[in-house]
Amino acid sequence: MDDIVKQAMAKWPNVPHCYGWLGLDARGHWRMRDERAQHLDLPGDKLAHEALIGFINRNYLHDDEGRWYFQNGPQRVYVNLEATPFIARTDPAHGFVLHTGALLDRINAVAMTEAGELIFQAGDTVAQLDDRDAAQVLALLEKDGRPVPDEALLAWLEGGADDAAPTLPVNGRLLTLARTDRAGLADRFGFQRTPTMVA
Repeated sequence: MDDIVKQAMAKWPNVPHCYGWLGLDARGHWRMRDERAQHLDLPGDKLAHEALIGFINRNYLHDDEGRWYFQNGPQRVYVNLEATPFIARTDPAHGFVLHTGALLDRINAVAMTEAGELIFQAGDTVAQLDDRDAAQVLALLEKDGRPVPDEALLAWLEGGADDAAPTLPVNGRLLTLARTDRAGLADRFGFQRTPTMVA
């Protein structure tokens, strides 16, 4: 967290929290959701100002209720999540990075939703893979040391007779792919997609 944010929190400790105005889409873009976007349930305008994006990334946290927020000075701006709290992208030098720019280098589990979305877990970090990188990563899946054809992956995803799950090589290890239900991701990993005020 930036020092200027810590100072503002100490100076103004009782600023009301903000809900609904900031979103994170499934490609890792921050979106400003004005009153019209909120009323019509639209994603909002994609932020493009690099300094502002960097500020949000550095001050992106969560509370004990699994609500993710941007600490904007003394105010918490809670974030509506289209997917998961983080979005992962492939990186030629580092393997995977998060939308915040942090490395995703200690992946300990990987799962796939019924819609084919890849979900990575690295300790407390949960990140959905940016769909633009999906084809590249899916091509790395293997079973018994061989590439997994699309038909075989779909059959496994649908719970077909062949129960052997594909594996994904990550940092010199083979991680076994698990099936997961997209609708249950928030409960499984303990985050809120649309944070609300705690009573």
